[in-house]
Amino acid sequence: MPSTRNDLPDNTRKAMIALLNARLADAIDLRLSVKQAHWNVKGPSFIALHELFDQIQARIDTNVDDIAERAVALGGVVAGTVRASAGGSKLAAYPTDVTAEKEHLKLVADRLSAFGKLAREAISASDEAGDADTADLFTGISRQVDKDLWFVEAHLN
Repeated sequence: MPSTRNDLPDNTRKAMIALLNARLADAIDLRLSVKQAHWNVKGPSFIALHELFDQIQARIDTNVDDIAERAVALGGVVAGTVRASAGGSKLAAYPTDVTAEKEHLKLVADRLSAFGKLAREAISASDEAGDADTADLFTGISRQVDKDLWFVEAHLN
């Protein structure tokens, strides 16, 4: 691990870097899944959903950057490629043959929900490791993902 003046113990930093890389893979996968929905959604609410999905993916893109930068700030190296993400993501694969808006809404909602759960697990793991800053990062991500899930689910009711 590269040296850093960060005062967190080495074992904490190593654990957090691994956790951050794991959630980075999920976040990259989620971002690309939402972009898949954005590009392919069709139906009476096309423009509203096209724009909603684009806004969500932009927020996830910010999360991706924040997760990666936190790992590097702790002295780590990030695995931020598509191949690394595909191999490490815990999210279900997003189908590439869907066009119906209701189906995209369900698929995006499922993935937002799953990622939100992973973010909350990361909050707990970061707290237990004594890294309040990483816990805070994931708290903000969790809050945003829950809000995005609410927006998506509103279209399903």
